[in-house]
Amino acid sequence: MKRILILCEGQTEETFVTRILAPPHLLRFDKVITPTGLVTKKVKSGQEFQGGVTSYARVRRDVYSLLRDSNAVCITTMLDYYGLPPDFPGKATLSATTPYDRVAHLEKAFAEDIDHPRFRPYLMLHEFEALLFVQPSAIPTALSRGPADASFKNIGQFDSPEEINEGEKTHPAARIMQVLPGYRKALHGPLIAERIGLSNLRARCPHFAAWLNYLEAL
Repeated sequence: MKRILILCEGQTEETFVTRILAPPHLLRFDKVITPTGLVTKKVKSGQEFQGGVTSYARVRRDVYSLLRDSNAVCITTMLDYYGLPPDFPGKATLSATTPYDRVAHLEKAFAEDIDHPRFRPYLMLHEFEALLFVQPSAIPTALSRGPADASFKNIGQFDSPEEINEGEKTHPAARIMQVLPGYRKALHGPLIAERIGLSNLRARCPHFAAWLNYLEAL
């Protein structure tokens, strides 16, 4: 069995990894997956606060902390592309190309900055909620609402849910909250993704699929 450690944006991603990626899926590939929440703040009492990328320095610190585990064959991440801080590697040199080109640019710069053979970054395009737009009709059902209660505008213009943009009012989570204000990311997000199914997620989201293929092949 090979151990993989995943640095997660927050509780939503940790739950997704635990319930959907680890058992039963990656266990079939002889992989033991351990998700860890990003520590965003630590106070003098020693208490830690998790969730959200507040600065690259904190991300870097947590990645290097995980790399100290020499028994892990891979350290990877599950962080949102949307909302990355200005000091994130490659952010200052982004060009106006496709979302897939931009995320590849940032992941390459991230990997080069960490500079370790066991590190393989993954940034979600544009955030976790993009996965839920693989099957929009599944979103309201998690909130005990019927499909007719949710009409998400203009998502048909995107070839993949991962391409849904990062505007302040049009990023995936904002689109959900505008239609279903009762949506709670950590509670409903993993549940919806589980209902959609991993095979459907990877079929519609090529960047996510490439990361999952990499983990399976380790």
